Amino acid sequence: MRILCFGDSNMYGFDPRGFLGDRYGAGDRWVDLVAAGTGWELINAGVNGRVIPRNPYALRLLRECEPVDIFLVMLGTNDLLQGASAWETADRMEAFLSPLLPHCKQILLVCPPPMKRGAWVPTDELVAESIRLGEEYRHIAEKLGVSFVDTRCWNAALAFDGVHLTEDGNHTFARHLMEVIP
Repeated sequence: MRILCFGDSNMYGFDPRGFLGDRYGAGDRWVDLVAAGTGWELINAGVNGRVIPRNPYALRLLRECEPVDIFLVMLGTNDLLQGASAWETADRMEAFLSPLLPHCKQILLVCPPPMKRGAWVPTDELVAESIRLGEEYRHIAEKLGVSFVDTRCWNAALAFDGVHLTEDGNHTFARHLMEVIP
């Protein structure tokens, strides 16, 4: 099975303890852990700072990707960090996924792990919006008829910044994801 994983720094494997985009090693990034644990080919298209694409060029690039069995998308954290509400973020996700439906065998929408208070997350309101995002994404997935994974109850450990998975958090995330990928 080939899975294109499209996301942000938590998909990329960003290590917030380093500088200039440092990554955890392959043995501590959830994308690589899932690939090793299943034998599937996972294409890591995670990019630090990525928000939900809102322009036709980004959609065209995705449509031209090699055929994959599953298009896994996990985005929204950076949209929230830039001031969007959970509802606005879900609305952006719906607008992003809708034109892709005819081009993908299967779409798997993964809600990012909820944030916690930390160096990048200064308010309880931001934490609450990140928790609310799971329910908003569930509605979008049902409306579009795509698969959905809610990570809110996985308790994947986050780093001091309140956003990025720790090494242990990546292992927890990978273990749970392997149990639910359709």
